[in-house]
Amino acid sequence: METIAPLLARLGIELKRYEGADLPSCSPIDGALLTRLRSDTPELVAARIGQAQVAQARWRMVPAPRRGELVRLFGEELRAHKAALGELVTLETGKILQEGLGEVQEMIDICDFAVGLSRQLYGLTIASERPGHRLMEAWHPLGVVGVISAFNFPVAVWSWNAALAFVCGDSVVWKPSEKTPLCAIAVQELFARACARFGSDAPAGLSQLVLGNAACGAAVAEDARVALVSATGSTRMGREVAQACARRLARSILELGGNNAMIVAPSADLDMALRAIVFSAVGTAGQRCTSLRRLFIHEHVYDALLARLKKLYLALPVGHPMDPHTLVGPLIDRAAFEAMQAALAAARAEGGQLLGGERIAPDAGPYAYYVRPALVEMPDQTPVMRRETFAPILYLMRYRSLEQALAWHNAVPQGLSSSIFTRDLLEAEIFMSAGGSDCGIANVNVGPSGAEIGGAFGGEKETGGGRESGSDAWKAYMRRATNTINYSGTLPLAQGIRFDV
Repeated sequence: METIAPLLARLGIELKRYEGADLPSCSPIDGALLTRLRSDTPELVAARIGQAQVAQARWRMVPAPRRGELVRLFGEELRAHKAALGELVTLETGKILQEGLGEVQEMIDICDFAVGLSRQLYGLTIASERPGHRLMEAWHPLGVVGVISAFNFPVAVWSWNAALAFVCGDSVVWKPSEKTPLCAIAVQELFARACARFGSDAPAGLSQLVLGNAACGAAVAEDARVALVSATGSTRMGREVAQACARRLARSILELGGNNAMIVAPSADLDMALRAIVFSAVGTAGQRCTSLRRLFIHEHVYDALLARLKKLYLALPVGHPMDPHTLVGPLIDRAAFEAMQAALAAARAEGGQLLGGERIAPDAGPYAYYVRPALVEMPDQTPVMRRETFAPILYLMRYRSLEQALAWHNAVPQGLSSSIFTRDLLEAEIFMSAGGSDCGIANVNVGPSGAEIGGAFGGEKETGGGRESGSDAWKAYMRRATNTINYSGTLPLAQGIRFDV
């Protein structure tokens, strides 16, 4: 508690009303206990959803540009506290400080996007077949939005959903990962300050925080008052959320597993590709949904690129994530380490040749799990490659033709992010075409990790099909109404039907 107190003081946060005994917050940096919090009971979860429902009934009547002003004020709070919140993200997740700060910047960016969006929630005017009629579409607030977020992006993913939901006229109930409750508390408190500055137009209960384990998430997903559930996490979790929403015919946005690949073509700029490979594969210790996990290298450049990768991997600075020289911090916990070791054992059994993967930094303590990122040369795309392991493991294969590489690329259940490094225009166009990458994100000369907020984020197949953040993802947080206005003085029926009475 002593180690976290100064940081919370910089954020102006008091933990007293959140304290308890059954929800520990531990830092993966050294395994130390930061604090203990209380889990919410099912009754309290239900009450918070009720409060959010009451708040939304008021909030939906506030003009959208005025709603955008609240998000603008929240963005100001984030700017003022970026350094401290970024440090808290690093402390509770283990990602390096640059990534912690970058995550807060994502929040600021989506706030800016949402403020502009608040004046652009456009409908359509459609030509009517009937004289003296106008046909149009309008978009209205949806209701209560549930957000279930994962540990690896403990604040940014909530903001992708919440910033849009607030300008769209919705209230939000947030169930964060039980591994990162302090980050969620900090964000909730900063949003409360923005609401206080905004004034009485922001109803009490507009943003609700639910702390606890998977049972709390299930309570949010199953509640009939929650119109939309946006869930980020494992495919297993996503299936459970999808089924809970489907049983009550509610909407869901699912952003689930990713088993992302890159193709390095013979014409690629290898210097640029090398940097993209390393960041995408080892950033956040390989614990991003967009982390690079499979690398297909053309046989003409395979040996040269592999030699450079091995040299870089052996020299990667792994250590304390607050150290500015560190590029790879710890895994989140022991379960993540054991999953990594099990995957590496399976890869060896399936013919893989391994470099790295061992546990290092013993001085960090018995409950801190620092590892050397692993390179694994594979003879074929075996079963272990088709599974996502949330760890810094990069499988490599050599290919002969783009058709072969694309076939391997798409032959996995997941479909989140992908990339190709090439200076061949035809290869780039093929990769982005309907017959190319089957992922929701397909990049050229950019790695699969590190998306901007301006584009819609999400993927296909077992990734869930949902879209968050930019582009027209806002439409998921609203309901569409088709309106017909008759100003003719007569009542012609569509399709020319005659019905005289």
